[in-house]
Amino acid sequence: MQKDYSIFIKRRAQLIEAVKSSFPQKKGSILLFAGFETEKHAFQQESSFYYYTGLEEPGVVLLLHSDGSTVLYIPQYTADRKQWVTSVITENADKLTQWGFNEVRFLGAPCRGYSLIPSCLPNEYENLLTFLQARVRERDTVFTEYPAGKITGQNLIVDRLLGSHPEVKNTLTDISSLIGSMRRIKSSLELESIYEAIDSTMTAHEWASTLIEPGLFEYQLQASIEFVFKSAGGSPAFPSVVASGKNSTVLHYTRNDREMRKGDLVVIDIGAKINHYCADLARTYPVSGTFTDRQRQVYDSVLATQDYLVDIARPGYWISNKDVPEKSLHHLAVRFLKERGGYDKYFNHMIGHFLGLDVHDVGDYAQPLKEGDVLTLEPGIYIPEEMMGIRIEDNYWMTNDKLICLSEELPRDSYEIEEMMKSELEDDE
Repeated sequence: MQKDYSIFIKRRAQLIEAVKSSFPQKKGSILLFAGFETEKHAFQQESSFYYYTGLEEPGVVLLLHSDGSTVLYIPQYTADRKQWVTSVITENADKLTQWGFNEVRFLGAPCRGYSLIPSCLPNEYENLLTFLQARVRERDTVFTEYPAGKITGQNLIVDRLLGSHPEVKNTLTDISSLIGSMRRIKSSLELESIYEAIDSTMTAHEWASTLIEPGLFEYQLQASIEFVFKSAGGSPAFPSVVASGKNSTVLHYTRNDREMRKGDLVVIDIGAKINHYCADLARTYPVSGTFTDRQRQVYDSVLATQDYLVDIARPGYWISNKDVPEKSLHHLAVRFLKERGGYDKYFNHMIGHFLGLDVHDVGDYAQPLKEGDVLTLEPGIYIPEEMMGIRIEDNYWMTNDKLICLSEELPRDSYEIEEMMKSELEDDE
């Protein structure tokens, strides 16, 4: 799919205006860092950097000036990068101005080989550092993502790069909250990408449900799930959870090495990532194909909790706010489960989270939900002494007056789950 770079140009302009409005007494430039590649994993761009550039290139740095002009700083490689990896910048050098970058400069001295490592050696960034030092002498501010008290990829880069340059580091002004506010409200194009990821995730659930049987190993089910993601041009948004038996009570179990047995439940919590946007859906299946009476009783309590929350959620409610429990979806879920038979003591995680470029996407949980939010709701009950964990998770879009379920095509009712497990997937031919 061809990218429309005008979207990223517009976002950069909006960020500049937001910074001007939020810090009228300060002047300066905005600094954003791309992620780094590693031999252990396929490269994934730092989400905020991608949001404002659309670039899938590691090691680069974006500098935004208050007049709207942009400078893209790139590493000076000593090896021919395009012989080793696919390089967006190397292969599209003639298009960078069309993509809204007014100037391209080298970060600094040549780095070893075809890849920049995240140690941030000062000589490899000397051109950028020289520019920043000059701006500091002019009493300019450097605006960047540098949230206090948090360990983030951006924080680590800033600390490594500017640790020996306190005169620059002391001028930093954190704009992570501004960036979070922009990324939180999803456009129609973003919703399309999120739904594409959701659609692939629903297909993976449907396919996996037909394969579940005693004697199958969790990793075999995981393989079928991630085959669906890859076939759709995606990848797992997070490590796939395929948790059977007592493993179903471990919230982020990812070893996936147990043989499933008759009478087990298996929690499948998975999400595809397609075109950089994530899905996150969980269902719980009976390995034997049919829920026992006890399993169905607990399952129906989880489902009823989710239905209750969807019915009441609207702008002005919070995902979680202990100071306003009557409008906090998490606290309302706890109360509901308590009233359903004391199941609140078996619910031990947050009710949901924002969803977008990251599976746990940016967003200020201290602020109430608003139109344009995309979030998950995932009630669960985990009873280790019964080796039974049940979680149901769906993805939602907040309108001006209610939640719209983006994953409504995936069965949730226990009897519908059983029917899905018996069905044969139709060919899309």
